[in-house]
Amino acid sequence: MRIRRRGNRIRLAALLAVLGPGLLAGLSDDDPAGITTYSVLGADHGYQLLWVLLLSTVALVIFHGLAARMGVVTGQGLIGLVRQRYGVKVGGAVLATLVVANIGTTCAEFAGIAAGFEIFGVSRYISVPIAAVAVSLLVLRGSFHRVERLLLVVSTVFLAYIASGFLAGPDWGAALRGTMVPSMPLTGEAIAIVTATLGTTLAPWGLSFMQSYAVDKKLRPEDLPAERVDVVTGALLTGVIGFFVVVACAATLHRDGLRIDDAADAAVALQPLAGEAAATLFAIGLIGASFLAASILPLSTAYSVCEYAGFEAAIDDPYREARTFYLTYGIISLIGTAIVLAPGVPLVTILVGTQVLNAVLLVPLLIAMVGLGRDRDLMGEFAAGRTATAVYLVTTAVVVACVLTLGLTVLAG
Repeated sequence: MRIRRRGNRIRLAALLAVLGPGLLAGLSDDDPAGITTYSVLGADHGYQLLWVLLLSTVALVIFHGLAARMGVVTGQGLIGLVRQRYGVKVGGAVLATLVVANIGTTCAEFAGIAAGFEIFGVSRYISVPIAAVAVSLLVLRGSFHRVERLLLVVSTVFLAYIASGFLAGPDWGAALRGTMVPSMPLTGEAIAIVTATLGTTLAPWGLSFMQSYAVDKKLRPEDLPAERVDVVTGALLTGVIGFFVVVACAATLHRDGLRIDDAADAAVALQPLAGEAAATLFAIGLIGASFLAASILPLSTAYSVCEYAGFEAAIDDPYREARTFYLTYGIISLIGTAIVLAPGVPLVTILVGTQVLNAVLLVPLLIAMVGLGRDRDLMGEFAAGRTATAVYLVTTAVVVACVLTLGLTVLAG
């Protein structure tokens, strides 16, 4: 009995030592863009499209798992591998698109912080600069393990969305049917929200961060079984949080025929329908989600830039050894902050354009990952076999079909 308990403690310690990349990469996908997408999905379509969250969660498990495995086995980030396998020009084009998209997404994170605090009467000209400084100090002045622990603590704010979902009093039977029985209105609006849900969950920057962070954490091949648990846990929590955001809006906004444009609108609209507590928790969740993603987006970008340039980059590295890493992080945060605070900037246009860029970049990135994952010269015994490759290709085909259908719908007016 003692030996069994000791063995269980050892396995638990090994799991806790590995936890981090999957949880942070998954939960940071529930950023303001994600919360807004889930809110609109629930407000416009009720419980009907909840099955899309189940589909996107499965896709997240599959490709975050692949990213983690490639990072652990090769010791390289995704952009570095793309450059190595497909050449400098292809790698440069992917990096340039990723950086532009990441800047736009960083704007969305700081806009989420601004909108969340404005619900409580705090001006964006106060909240956003303070948040930008706090984010920079958190990541750039701490050790790897301290940064990771603090970001995981910030992640607990997502519990607010679960509480908000329960307080809204949803129809659990309808929610279960919407999750397990796929149905969909054949309209351009429905196709757009389905594509947006897949795209915001399986984001290019999230895939890049997942792989780079696994490298920075110095995980080894023997850590892969525990890392799979980390990936699955992060993806499931991401799906669960999205589920409760959808049901909160379906039970209130959709029931009363109210339409919204973003997550802040949802928080305000929830107050008279589900009570002040639900609305407050929703707003707190928005602020916390924005802060977490605003910490990770510049970090993902800094990793990618250094990987392409061939520079070593790690959170534990001092500034004099990793100037490109630290400067990239600071510049991305500064640009995002400046755009959100600038008067008259078409923020909605920027955010929509960013989502389009992410969708365009996601398709070739997934195809590149499949090619890298099954390369035996690169991955050795950890290369994807026929079954795994088939699963990757089917998942990629679903994403491609959604993006192409949306594009054709837009072109057709």
